[in-house]
Amino acid sequence: MKTTESQEIRIIIADDHPIFRRGLKEVIEADAGLRVIAEAPDGNKAIELIESAQPDVALLDIDMPGKNGFEVAKYLRDHKVPTAVIFLTMYREEDALSKALDLGVKGYVLKDSAAGEIVAGARAVAGGKHYISPALSSFLVKRAERARSLSEQSPGLSSLTPTERRVLKLIAETKTTKQIAAELFVSPRTIDHHRASICSKLDLEGANALLKFALEHKSDLS
Repeated sequence: MKTTESQEIRIIIADDHPIFRRGLKEVIEADAGLRVIAEAPDGNKAIELIESAQPDVALLDIDMPGKNGFEVAKYLRDHKVPTAVIFLTMYREEDALSKALDLGVKGYVLKDSAAGEIVAGARAVAGGKHYISPALSSFLVKRAERARSLSEQSPGLSSLTPTERRVLKLIAETKTTKQIAAELFVSPRTIDHHRASICSKLDLEGANALLKFALEHKSDLS
């Protein structure tokens, strides 16, 4: 994470349109504190460059050949690569933004406003903050309202311990009791106790009720 204005922010751009990459690079490097260190024409090359160069920020087009932006972001999250990700996209849909945030993407910038927003976005995510194109601010409000509504409708969710939330998240990934026990380094019996406690707190009954609940609220457990 960059903590001072004097530290150079190293950036990789991944987009299959060379003219767009070139224009974006010119905008970025007009700021003395930002530097584009590499460019990729597809998702597979983006992963290769990000892993080797470890940039501070990766600007990823969602629609790329090979792995798309969502797949690259998931790979970086799953492999704990510290590079902050900004999606560059034409998508104005709420679902796409929510999916990006659920994957840990720090920035979401619309391509048609990228020239005016990318410098601020790069600086924000390099500093550990989020940056979303202002045109999409209403989506963030809706997302927050849904989260608040869920909390009010399911007060038991907030009463779960961190371990219980972890167990519920793994249940949402359709892992078995044995698999969850192995991942958390505890016995299957301990996981059974956690499952029973979760069901009690969430007022769930029936063999599949816990799995159904976990799947329905998977995005709220990340």
